[in-house]
Formats: sequence, C-alpha cells, structure tokens
Amino acid sequence: MSRTLAVAPISAAEHLAFVRTRRSVSFLQTPAWGRVKTEWRSESLGWYDGPLLVGAGLVLHRPVPRLERFTLAYLPEGPAIDWTGEIDAWLDPLAAYLKAHGAFAIRLGPPVRTNTWSAAQVKEGIAAPGIKRLTDVSGARADPVGTRVAERLRDAGWLPQSPEDGFGVGHPQFKYEVPLAGRSEDDVLGDMNQLWRRNIRKAAKEGVEVAVGEAVGEVLKAFHDLYVHTAERDCFTPRPLRYFETMFAAMSAEAPERISLYLARHRGDLVAAAILVRVGAHAWYSYGASSSEKREVRGANACQWAMIRDCLAAGCDVYDLRGITPTLDADDPHLGLIQFKVGTGGQAVRYVGEWDLPLRPVVYRAFALYMRRRGR
Repeated sequence: MSRTLAVAPISAAEHLAFVRTRRSVSFLQTPAWGRVKTEWRSESLGWYDGPLLVGAGLVLHRPVPRLERFTLAYLPEGPAIDWTGEIDAWLDPLAAYLKAHGAFAIRLGPPVRTNTWSAAQVKEGIAAPGIKRLTDVSGARADPVGTRVAERLRDAGWLPQSPEDGFGVGHPQFKYEVPLAGRSEDDVLGDMNQLWRRNIRKAAKEGVEVAVGEAVGEVLKAFHDLYVHTAERDCFTPRPLRYFETMFAAMSAEAPERISLYLARHRGDLVAAAILVRVGAHAWYSYGASSSEKREVRGANACQWAMIRDCLAAGCDVYDLRGITPTLDADDPHLGLIQFKVGTGGQAVRYVGEWDLPLRPVVYRAFALYMRRRGR
C-alpha cells in the first residue's frame, strides 16, 4: 500500500455506519460492545485515506494499577481493516495515536484464519491413537493471508499471547464454525452427525417448542437461573444477571437483530436457552444453558437447530460456535467440547490469535508481572 493512512477518533454513529458496510465484523468490534464492558473505557477509532473512512476499530482501555495514566489498549477480534495488504500501513498509525494518548501497549486479535480442518478430519484425528492435538492432524487447509499476517506481526515486534491450550484471558484462537452461505436447511442437516440429527428429531417428537423471548424482567431472569444451574453442573463461573441485562440493553439499542434470546420449553418447563448474536452475515452462539432434568427431550439441540435455521433464513454466511481447545486427547476433559461441536458438521478454524505490541516496555513489563501475580 503506497498511500498514507491516518487514525483519528470517530463517533459511535460513524463507527456503526462503517460496520454496516461489511458482511462480517466481530460483535466485539461494535460500538455497543464498549457499553457492555463497563469496567473498561472505550473509544471508536477510524482509519482515513484522505477524507474516506476505510477502517474502524473499538478500543477498550484498561488502566495500570497505581499508574492510571497508562492503559492497555485492547482491540478484541479486530480491528476491521484490510488485512490482505501491507499491515504496517494500518498498524503504525494506530500505534502512534495510542502511544500519544497514554497506551503502554496494544493488544489485538486479527480476524483472519491460518488453518481450517473439516469435521471429517477432526473426527479422524480424535480416532487416531497417536494424535493429541488438532495441529497434529494432517491435511489442514492453510490460509496464506493469516500466515502472512502472523509473520508481519512477529517481524514488527508484536508478541503472540494465545496460550497453547486455546483458552486464556483473551478470546479463543481456535473456533468451530458452520458455513451457511449458499446452503439449504437440508444441506446443513445432512452434514450433521447421526446423533445430532436424531436429537433434533427427538426434540420435535417430544413436543419441545423453541421461541425467541423478550430478554427483560422475568424472562431474562429465567434464562439466568438456568445458566447458573448449568454453571454449577459444568463447573464454570457464571456471569451475574446484571451483565446480561446490560448486554441485551446495549446491543438491542444498536440494532434490533443484534442479539436474541432463544428459549426451549417442554410442556411449559424451560429445558434449554441460548443467546444468538449477529452482525451482518456473521452469527454467533454466544451463551447457552440447559436443565439437568428432562435432558432426554434434547432441548439444547432444538435451540441450536432453531438458531441455525433462523440464520439461514437471514442470509448469514457463517454460524459461529465460538471457542474450542485444540486438544484431541481422550484423557483431556475439554475433548467433549469439540466432540459436541463437530457433530454439527462444519469446520474447526485456527485464527492468528492475540498479539501485544509494547509501546512503553518498562510499564509493559510491570503490567505483565502484576498480571502473573494475580493469576491474570
């Protein structure tokens, strides 16, 4: 790229207008997400080629304890720029702007893939006794854009942050996605494994009804109660009800289709629920909950199928099941997660991951030490 780009603050309205011109922008890069993350200070930045806005990003600022004038500037799953060209032309002005405004480091997660594995390849890897990790499975489709982005970031002094197991404090590097573009319901259903298809039929036969609920008051509270029950059963820490109230209020105000609450009921009992988020042609299964009772009616599968069907009807390109770990080891408790998701058909995807650029190395080292001491 020969042209020189400039980075400057933009309004939420300008940012949202830019997002609407793209088929896929992470919901973590929408103005509304800054209003969800109340513990961070947020700002929208734009890249300008002369008077033309050609890129945008949501920056979340986290202050350093006892050094509040310095911040970690975080762009989760972003920014929304052209990653196929010379990325220095985009990232150099970003670094200059953020350093001038008090950032001690930048953390970002380019929304570009490096490798893709089909469902069949993942299943073969799980069955092979000598294979312990997804990255050991041969035949992955490599993406030259992602490979080049990772090389350019490393050459420019960026430091990779994504942990080996795929999950860390940031957003996952490995994800599971179901392609939808140009496909019918029969196509997607046909690619699911026998167990998924059987469970979807079972839910229908048992009379499970899935509806989109208005996520306020007692309806949202019912979801949260089921979500807390799921957290206790599956041993994870649940988010408070207030978080979901803020999330639905902020994201619904930005766009009516942005976030939806799906509720699966069997004879009046709430047996499963899920949150779907959509930006343009990209949709995400964001949170899920299911009852330990009446599991035989397969409410969770009914919820997933209802969301996939609605995404197909809306013309979405991808249904994103979010994070997986790259483990294929039968002794690893995380294996069940990828086995559940691979049943949908689709593909496992490795992204470039998250990277840090220290702008003030002394402060960056102090922050890294602080995070290690508090267990990140």
